[in-house]
Amino acid sequence: MEVRTKRQTMDSVFVPENGYLDLLHSDIDPLHLCTFFDPKSSGDEEGDFSTDLEVEASNYEQLNNVDFPYENGDGFFPCCNTTDAYAKIAELVEYVLKDQQEKQVEDIFAGNLILDDIAAENTEIFPDIKIQSCLKRTFLGSAAESYCDASEPKYKKIVEVPAASAGNGSFFAMPLNSHPVSCTSLTNQQMSCSVPAAHGLERSFIIPGLSEPLTTECQPVSVKGYQENLSLAGPPQQIFNFVLENGTSDVIVYPDLEKFQEVQDSLIPSEEPFKRPEQVETFCSSLKDYFRDTCKSVTMEREVNLDHLFIDGTLVQSHTETKTGKNSAKAMEKELVTCSLQEKEKTAIDRSQIFQIPQRKDLETKVIVVLGKAGMGKSILIQKICQDWSNGEFSQFEFVFWFDCKQISLPEKQYSLKQLLLEFFIKPQEGSKEIFEYMLQNPDKVLLIFDGFKGLHDHENFPRCSASQPEKDLCSIKELLSGLIQKKILNGCTLLFTARPKDKLYQYVSKVDKTIEIAGFSPQQRELYITKYFEESLYCDSALKLIKECEYLFSHCYSPVLCRFVCFLCETVLEMGEKSLPSTLTEVFLKFFQQKIMLMQTDVTTTQNQESLATLARVAWCLGEKHQSAMKSDLIPSKEVKEFALKYGVFLPFAFPRHSDSEEEEFGSTFSDFVIQNFLCALHLLLAEELKDKNLTKYLSFLSKKKKPYNWLDLMPRFLAGLMFLQDDPYFCSLSNEEAKQSTKKQKTFLKYIRRLQINTLCPERLLELLCCVYETQNNYLLQHVALRLEPELSFLGIVLTPPDVHVLHSILKRSRKEFSLDLRNSSIDMQGLQALVSLRNVTSFRASLSDTVRLWKSLEQTKDYELLKASTEKFVLDPFKAKTMKDISDLSDLVEMQKMMNCVQEASGCTSYEIPAIRNLRKLEFALGPACGLQGLLKLVKILAAFPSLQHLDLDALSENGIGDEGAKSLSEVFPTLTSLETLNLSQNKITDLGAENLATALPSLSSLKTLSLYNNNICDFGAENLAKILPTMTSLRVLDVQYNKITGVGAQQLTDSLRKCPHMKSLVMWNPTIPYGVLEHLHQLDSRISV
Repeated sequence: MEVRTKRQTMDSVFVPENGYLDLLHSDIDPLHLCTFFDPKSSGDEEGDFSTDLEVEASNYEQLNNVDFPYENGDGFFPCCNTTDAYAKIAELVEYVLKDQQEKQVEDIFAGNLILDDIAAENTEIFPDIKIQSCLKRTFLGSAAESYCDASEPKYKKIVEVPAASAGNGSFFAMPLNSHPVSCTSLTNQQMSCSVPAAHGLERSFIIPGLSEPLTTECQPVSVKGYQENLSLAGPPQQIFNFVLENGTSDVIVYPDLEKFQEVQDSLIPSEEPFKRPEQVETFCSSLKDYFRDTCKSVTMEREVNLDHLFIDGTLVQSHTETKTGKNSAKAMEKELVTCSLQEKEKTAIDRSQIFQIPQRKDLETKVIVVLGKAGMGKSILIQKICQDWSNGEFSQFEFVFWFDCKQISLPEKQYSLKQLLLEFFIKPQEGSKEIFEYMLQNPDKVLLIFDGFKGLHDHENFPRCSASQPEKDLCSIKELLSGLIQKKILNGCTLLFTARPKDKLYQYVSKVDKTIEIAGFSPQQRELYITKYFEESLYCDSALKLIKECEYLFSHCYSPVLCRFVCFLCETVLEMGEKSLPSTLTEVFLKFFQQKIMLMQTDVTTTQNQESLATLARVAWCLGEKHQSAMKSDLIPSKEVKEFALKYGVFLPFAFPRHSDSEEEEFGSTFSDFVIQNFLCALHLLLAEELKDKNLTKYLSFLSKKKKPYNWLDLMPRFLAGLMFLQDDPYFCSLSNEEAKQSTKKQKTFLKYIRRLQINTLCPERLLELLCCVYETQNNYLLQHVALRLEPELSFLGIVLTPPDVHVLHSILKRSRKEFSLDLRNSSIDMQGLQALVSLRNVTSFRASLSDTVRLWKSLEQTKDYELLKASTEKFVLDPFKAKTMKDISDLSDLVEMQKMMNCVQEASGCTSYEIPAIRNLRKLEFALGPACGLQGLLKLVKILAAFPSLQHLDLDALSENGIGDEGAKSLSEVFPTLTSLETLNLSQNKITDLGAENLATALPSLSSLKTLSLYNNNICDFGAENLAKILPTMTSLRVLDVQYNKITGVGAQQLTDSLRKCPHMKSLVMWNPTIPYGVLEHLHQLDSRISV
C-alpha cells in the first residue's frame, strides 16, 4: 500500500531534478529501466502463440500491467503498466535533452539503450521474451530530425490507450482526443523504440513525418538482423503501435502481417501541408490586414505612401567588442567596432537577410539587434519589415508583433504576455486561449519587435522576471522583456531590438546572435530621397539644387529623419519665393515651428500659443531627464496644451490595452519625433526662469570629463548653443516673449565659458561635440577662437565621423593658420569627406584606412585631378604599420600596386620615376595575424617586402603567436638580400625548428644593417645553434642576439660562446634555456660577461 501511494504521488508530481541526476550518475545500468517483471513464466523460449481472441486479450492485459521500475528520490518502485513505464522514460529523456550538454548525455542514454543486451542479461529470468534493438542515436539524430516538421514537439508523453475490438481478431486504436497531452518546448527530434513483448506482442513507436514505412536499408544492422528472424515458423506476430504525433496515440493489434501493413499504410501521415486551427488562421489574417493597413503610409507633415518614399539605407552586419575598464560595470559594456568605409560596404546586407542566422539552433530564442543613431531610420525599417510580412515575405513567421518601447514602458502599466500579444494590436473575436496556446507550442513562428530599446531602461538595474507564471501573471514590460531574454518566456521565438549604439543594450542582453548597424544615406541615396520627395512637385529640380548648395544641411541629410525635415522646409521656402535655406540645424527647426504654428496666428492667439509651447518644452525636458518620450494623456498639464500639441503634430496619441472589457480605455501621448523633443528641451532650458545663466553650461556635454548626464538628448546641446545666438532672430521672437537683456546675459555667459575651456584636454568625442555646438552659433569670434586653440595633431582613431562632423571639422580647420596632422583610421569617413579634409592646405599629413586611401587615389586618377592626387600621396603617412588581418596585408599589396599605376603623377611631376612617400618612408612593420593566418599572411607579405627600401624594424612577434614555422622562415630568408636597411628582426614565438634556423643562418649575413635578432621562444635545438654560431662572426653589424627559451643544451651554448669570442662587435647574447644546466650557463657567463643569465 505504501508503494502504491508513492507511485501515485510520483505520477501527479514531476520527477525532481535530483532524482534524475542521481539515476543517471548511479551505478544502476540504464538498461534495467526497460526490464520486464512478468509475474508468471511463459514456458519455453520460443513462446506459445494462440489465435484465441480471449487469450490474446488476456495476454494484452497482462502485458499492459507489467511493472517497470522508476525512481522518486527515495528508491525504486514499480510502475503499474508498460505505458506508465514509457511515460517515465520519456520524462527522463525530456529532462536529459533539456540540458545544455544535450548531445553528450543523449549519446550515453541512447548508446546504452540497446535492448539486445537486455535479452542477453535476462534470458534466464524471462525465457519467453525476445528483445529487439532500439534505433540508435545515429538514426535519431539525423533521419528523425530531417523527417520531422520543425513545428512538431520533440516528443510527447505517452498516455494509456483504450483499445476496442474490431470483431475480427484485431484491435483498433481509439483516438484520444479527450486525453490532454503535455507538450514540451523541445522540437525537431522524435524518440523511436521497438520492443517485442511476451507471446509475440510488439510495441513500436512510429516516427512521425515518414512518408513511407521504414525500409530495411534505413535501419541499423541490429534491427535488420531481427527482421530476418521474422521468418521463423509460427503464426504472425501481433503488433502494438504507439503513434506519437499531433497529440494522439493509437494502438493496433494484428495477428495477420498483411492486415497490419494495410492499416499501417493508412496511418502514414499525409503529405498535405499542416493546417492551423481555424481561430489561428483568422487571427493571422487579421494581424496581416492590420499591418497592411497601418504600415502603408508614413505620418509626417503630410501623409506619404511608404513604398513611394522608402529607401533602403545601408545595413551593415557589425560586431562588438568589450569595453575595457577598471570596474566590473565597464567590463560589461560593449561597443560597436568601427571600421573603414570599404569594410562596411563588404559587410552590407539586404533587408531580406536580417533574420538569416547560419549555424544557429532552432530550439532557442534568437536575438537580433539593429543599432543606429537617433533619426537613422530604425522605426521606418521596422515598419517596412512589418509591411513586407503582411504581403507574404518572411514566411517563417506566422505572428509578428511590433511594440514601440516608449509607449509600452510607462512604469505604472503592467501586462501579461497574453494581453501584450492579443490585445495591443487586434483582439480575437473568439479562441483567444487556443491562439495563445498555439503560440506557446510554436514559439519559432513568433517574431517580437521592440522598437527603441532606449525607452526600456533608466538608471536602475534591469529587473529579473520574478513572476511564477510569466505568460499569465501581470508584470512590468521590463520584467516581461527580462523573461523573454532569459528564455523563461516563449523560448524559441525571435526577438528584434532597435537601439542606439550607446544605449548599453549589452548590459541587459547577454547574448546577441546578430548585430546590424544602420549607416544612414550615402550621397547618392540622399539625392534619390530628395528627388522622390519632390517627385510630384513643381520644385523637383530646384529643390535638389538648393539643398546641395547648402552643404551643411545636405550633410545632415544622411539621417533620413533630418532629410525629411530639410525637404519640408525647402518646400516651404520655395513656396514663399525665397532663394536660400537656413545655414544651421537650429535655424531649420526654428523656422519649422514658426511655419507650422505661428504663420497664420492672430494677436489674440499669439500669447496663448507661446504659453502652450513653453509648457510643452517643460514637459519635453521632464520626460527627457527620465529618458522617456511618452506619457499618459491625462498627465498633460491642461486640455489646451494637449489640443495644441495634437493639432500641430507635436504629440501623437496611442491607446493602452485594457485588462478587461469593463475597464475604461486609456490613452497616451508621445512626441512625434525624437529631434523635436531635443529642440523643445533646449528651448525650455533657454526660457526657464528658474535656471540661472551660469547653470546653462552644465547641460553642454563637453563640459566635464566625467560621465555625461544628459547624453540621451544628444542633439539638445547643439540646439541650446544655437538658440543662445538666435534670440534676436524674428522667428525666435515669435516663439518667445523673453526680454533682450536676458538673452544678452546668456550669450556672455557662454562666451566666457568657452574662453576658459581647456580645449587641448578634451577627448576626441567631446572635441567634436564642442566644434558642432560652436558651429551652430555661427559666431565668428567663437569659431576663430576654437580654431586657433586646436592641437596640431588631431586623432580620431576609432571615432565615427559622420558627414556633419566632417563638414564642421573642415570648416573650422580652414579658419586656422596652424598646420595639422590628422589620424582618420577606422572612422568610417566617406569618400567625399576624406577628399575634403585632405585637400586643405594646412593639413600637411594624414593617416586613413589603406583601402579608403587607395580608393580615393583611384577616384582622383579617373577624374584626372592629378594635382590633388600628387598632394594627397605626399601627405599620406603609413609608418608605423601593424597588420592584424589578411585584409591589412591585401591593402598593403594594393598600395604597392598603386605605385606602379602612377604614370599620370610621373608626367605631372616631371620625374622619370615616382615613389609614393608613404612606401618609401615605411620604417616599422608589425605582423600580428595569429596562428590561423600567420603563415598564409607571411607568404603574401614577403612578395612585397622589397618595395619598402627604408624598412628598419620587422616585428613578427605577436601575443597570439603567428606560428610561421620553418616554411615561413625559409620564405622570409629568401628576401633578406633586398632588406638592406633592416636593423631589427623579431622572429620570436613562431615555432621555428633547426630546419628553419638553418635556412635563416644561410641568408642572415646578407642583412648588412641588422643590429638586433630575436629568436625567443622557438623550437631551436643544438643543430640550429651550431648553424647560428657559424655565421655570427660574419654579421659585423649585429649587436644583440636573443635565443632564450628554446631547446638548446649545454653543447649548443658552448658553440655559441666559442663563436662569440670571435665577435668583438656583439654586445649581448641572451641564451637562457631550461635545457642548459644553470652551472654551465653561469660558467659561460664568467668566461664572457656579454652572455646574459
